Amino acid sequence: MTRRTLVFPFAVALLLGAGALGLRGAWPWTRLSDIPTLRPIVVTSPFRIVRDTLHGGESVAALLHRQGITGLDLTALARALRLDPTRIRAGLVFFVRRDGTTGAATNVEFRPNPAERLRFVRTSAGEWTAESVPIRWTTDTIRCSLMIDADHTNLYAASNAGVCDGSIGDDERERLVDKVADINAYTVDFSRDLQPGDRIVTVLERLVSEEGEVRVGSVLGTSETVGKRNFETFGYPDDKGGLAYYDASGTAVKRSFLISPVDFRYITSGFSRSRFHPILGLWRKHEGVDYAAGAGSPVKAAGDGTVTVAGWAGDYGKLVEIRHRNGVITRYGHLHDIPGWVRPGTHVSQSDVIGHVGMTGLATGPHLHYEFRVDGKARDPRSIKSEPGAPLPATRLADFQRRRALLSELLARGSAATPITE
Repeated sequence: MTRRTLVFPFAVALLLGAGALGLRGAWPWTRLSDIPTLRPIVVTSPFRIVRDTLHGGESVAALLHRQGITGLDLTALARALRLDPTRIRAGLVFFVRRDGTTGAATNVEFRPNPAERLRFVRTSAGEWTAESVPIRWTTDTIRCSLMIDADHTNLYAASNAGVCDGSIGDDERERLVDKVADINAYTVDFSRDLQPGDRIVTVLERLVSEEGEVRVGSVLGTSETVGKRNFETFGYPDDKGGLAYYDASGTAVKRSFLISPVDFRYITSGFSRSRFHPILGLWRKHEGVDYAAGAGSPVKAAGDGTVTVAGWAGDYGKLVEIRHRNGVITRYGHLHDIPGWVRPGTHVSQSDVIGHVGMTGLATGPHLHYEFRVDGKARDPRSIKSEPGAPLPATRLADFQRRRALLSELLARGSAATPITE
């Protein structure tokens, strides 16, 4: 008898047996109706999240009031969290969690800084508690190369087309440019000196948060090819927990005066003993340099000193004058505004923002008029040779040279998987 002949009788017998069991209500397997099931889940406390933004000039207390949040002692909670509510910047986003039935706020969260998230929680008794939730960041080291060409004639444009070993956003690329410009503000004029074919390479720390944010950290080293000049700068730990920058010999790149008090501009009128004034229509001395820049661009103190003038000064418009060591005075004219803290007698440090570019006084457009005077005599700021930077102590040179060798290799070839500073 074939196998096919045997299968048919077996199938018939199986069906007849199953039918008989079914008539008696006895099943050899568990019926679906006999399987225990969970009761439907009923959401008794639905909630919704409301997003709000701190407005310019608004306090955190005002935002909480706008959201109808009561009973939250912000001062006490902020003290416990070592938070100064008056220093929270405009534009910060707050997330308010509300009970879906009553609409009452039960939770408030915001990020006052990249390192933590602050959370206010209302207890069942109606009281508010506060906690700080740390945000974990990891650090790696990457290399970025920026090339100047006919289509990318400045650092900002070059940064958008630059090649980096790791991803960073457009805003962070701009921050990188600002950092590179600050480091080299004593040796390179990135607005006048750059030409097609020039190249700027940086090795930097990249920070990545557990929430996927990416930020530019410390610039560890830079390499510049500008015209016929080639030079490098290397970051080395200072006594304040940051980095100071040195050339290959271990001499600080920081000088007593910046090359220019305003970033990324071009010169519209240089130092001259006789210049035709565009408003007065006559020839007169021009004892400074005019830098064209966008209205509102920050103006920096060229060096450490004491403010002697801060206010309106005739043809200069709004003027800041700073007295430095060795009989040097610098002047910054046609400012749009001057910060309230900048007043006669105030000490300022190099690179402090002392005003913003404007066109007050005798000016036809936004620009900065910058003067450099030595013992009362006007000097061309571009001809001034700043004092050389301080060298590293001999006891630290060997360690610096070890670090320099590693950074030089990274600038030339690529990136490291772990931070250089570890």
